[in-house]
Amino acid sequence: MTRRSGGSRRARLLLLAAALAFVFLFGFFIPVPRILALRFSPPSTTAFLEARRESLVAAGKSGQIDRRPVPLEKVSPHLVTAVLVAEDARFFEHHGIDWDAVKAARARNRRSPKRRPVGASTITQQLAKNLWLSSDRSWTRKGREAAIALTMELLLPKRSILAHYLSGIEWGERVFGCEAAARKHFGVPASALTRSQAAWLAAMIPGPRLFLKNPGRHDRRAARILARMARAGDFRPLLLDEAENGDAR
Repeated sequence: MTRRSGGSRRARLLLLAAALAFVFLFGFFIPVPRILALRFSPPSTTAFLEARRESLVAAGKSGQIDRRPVPLEKVSPHLVTAVLVAEDARFFEHHGIDWDAVKAARARNRRSPKRRPVGASTITQQLAKNLWLSSDRSWTRKGREAAIALTMELLLPKRSILAHYLSGIEWGERVFGCEAAARKHFGVPASALTRSQAAWLAAMIPGPRLFLKNPGRHDRRAARILARMARAGDFRPLLLDEAENGDAR
């Protein structure tokens, strides 16, 4: 056994121990079978999507949703980069929770208590919430989200987590997933998105309906993401390395 493989095993054991500790503290079941199923196919729906569908029906509208899951190979690398720099630049460095980002967010929130609190959820945490949890801000929900995120990182390769995230998040009313978003907003498949189109889509993620109603604010955020993309470079080598070395889990 190499030193690297031994370290990886210890890291996975620590992740499992942390996940079990969260379960004990918050008393919630982690959906392990459904997490494992994500290795083989996308989920048929998500808790967030169903909540949005219910709100549409309650408003007297059609509950029809456009969602077209696609594998990561059919997503433009520009969109991958844009989403990572916008939402979770340390995605390949953390194990589900970015503790440095959590500390930074706490410090910022203490400095500006009257402003809207800044979050530090990773892509893995966002996926856990979207798939199975509610959008409330309780500590109980956050605890379960953390436990599921840690378990997902233990059981799934990063490529799967990223693919399911991109194919499940909201990109406008009735529009879920990057394939539906690319076709709705630009008339192209997700694989054909340009750098500027990818930045425009990534800028919507925190609140797609809010940003669509505020095009100036949306465009300014897209410009900032485009600048970060230029500095970040290409994430494809990390994805390839993860595919070659990480899928052995």
